[in-house]
Amino acid sequence: MEGPTPVSALIHAATLVTAGVFLIIRCSAIFDNGHILSFVCVMGAVTAFFAATVGLVQNDLKRVIAFSTCSQLGYMMFSAGLSHYSIALFHLANHALFKALLFLSAGCIIHGVCDEQDMRKMGGLIKIFPISYVMILIGSLALSGFPFLTGFYSKDAILEIAISKYSVVGNFAHLLGCCAAFCTAFYSFRLIFLTFVNDTNTYKSYMPYAHDAPILMVYPLFFLAFGAIF
Repeated sequence: MEGPTPVSALIHAATLVTAGVFLIIRCSAIFDNGHILSFVCVMGAVTAFFAATVGLVQNDLKRVIAFSTCSQLGYMMFSAGLSHYSIALFHLANHALFKALLFLSAGCIIHGVCDEQDMRKMGGLIKIFPISYVMILIGSLALSGFPFLTGFYSKDAILEIAISKYSVVGNFAHLLGCCAAFCTAFYSFRLIFLTFVNDTNTYKSYMPYAHDAPILMVYPLFFLAFGAIF
């Protein structure tokens, strides 16, 4: 689902793609059947792992973040499939904050390098985009489940309730959830390395015009960063 970066931040973080999870939470009385919930849990776990593996090999800055959304939706689904709807909603709310932060920060970078989105054609941007770098770092740490950031509390709760079910479905979901968490951390820091830390690989004509986002674009990021931390 593609769109301009502010639209991507809206549909991936808060509204469109999370509507299915919200529907299952609101219709929990209909879904509260053992076989149906097991199916939802298995499909959620497979989605979380599969989307995370796809995110490992993407080179488009926004596509990496978009596939991470698919992966996090899998976490929400398998949490709902384990009858813990409140934890699914908790992760949905946390995910909205750090995913919007990641998308809007990515938009600041794309805007500053003449609309280039390929991470292989970036690199060495940490000195030119210090604010965007800090914001993406906070968002990536929260997404990866770094301790004491918001993503940690919800992802850890989801994995804990999966292993505490003592069932085949619960163990399966926990195993794929842990693998997906590893992949999430890997592609998040691959994104940071290729964009900011790696040797510059961008076009020479882009560099004189590269600039960090103006205050009007950076202003909303501070509110989202505060939510992603606390």
